[in-house]
Amino acid sequence: MTKDDSNKEIIFSDNTPETNFEPSEKLEFNFLRPKSFSDYIGQNKIIESLSIAVEASRKRDESLDHVLFYGPPGLGKTTLSYIISNQIESNFIHTSGPALEKPADAVGLLSNLSSKDVLFIDEIHRIPKTVEEYLYSAMEDFRVDFITGSGAFAKTINLRLESFTLVGSTTRPGLLSSPLRDRFGLSYHLDYYDENDLKDIILRSSRLLDLKIDENSSIEIAKRSRGTPRIANRLLRRVRDYVEVKNIKKINTKVINDSLEIEGVDNLGLDRLDREYLRIIAANYEGGPVGIDAISASLNEDQATLSDVVEPFLLKIGFIIRTSQGRKITKLAYKHLGI
Repeated sequence: MTKDDSNKEIIFSDNTPETNFEPSEKLEFNFLRPKSFSDYIGQNKIIESLSIAVEASRKRDESLDHVLFYGPPGLGKTTLSYIISNQIESNFIHTSGPALEKPADAVGLLSNLSSKDVLFIDEIHRIPKTVEEYLYSAMEDFRVDFITGSGAFAKTINLRLESFTLVGSTTRPGLLSSPLRDRFGLSYHLDYYDENDLKDIILRSSRLLDLKIDENSSIEIAKRSRGTPRIANRLLRRVRDYVEVKNIKKINTKVINDSLEIEGVDNLGLDRLDREYLRIIAANYEGGPVGIDAISASLNEDQATLSDVVEPFLLKIGFIIRTSQGRKITKLAYKHLGI
């Protein structure tokens, strides 16, 4: 039970958000995830910085400083968090911003942490403000102050916490408040991968999946992966399904084209939603400019999906531009659509 008011009164309950306190290696539900920095492909500067920070914390026998990862989805923010936990041999506790609805959720979670545990909060920008305030002292001083009772019976209790590492992940860093963002000692922006790194990721995943694929074929998949490892692995699994069902022994460019055409993925990695997004602007709004709300209504898609998933890649490859009046598509997009 909680009472959330200006006095921040908290009464503990058993309704803390669902989390997992198992060791991190048991949480790796996707065996394609690398388990160490040496296995991780791409983001070289980030890996170098993190490796130094982790090694330094181990030598000092201290918890690692708090870490913030931000960037488009699918670039490895969660994977890097797993690796950090593995490298410092700590427990990995995974939760998300929307799961921390009340201050009691956060306090209950924090009070159960052991020394040097890694607390990973996905979508950290979605933590309510009333909950976020309890993270400030927890991150900075490893303590939480809360009030029990009310009126003349109110009492402030100071709860000491074990030293831990909070790892935050967000696709929208602009929504983080300055007080929260400033408490992260390590902050990293993950950018899209180039085709060479994606090719290496696909070759590594192919070995783990016991799938025979040559370098040229892996490049063909990389070209369609939108600079994102998660998409690269997803497309690779779809190719594997295709060759198994069709009883194909050797993967080549034609096999990749045929299998991914079924998925609606073209030679640049655009899917059906991407192309429909571009066609709507071209046909209904004469190429733009048009607001995202109008596009969302025309496609019957959530605005957040369009702005966070569809538009970043279209902006990257120069198919759309954002103006003060709205979105416009470019000549490159017209050419690709054959309009």
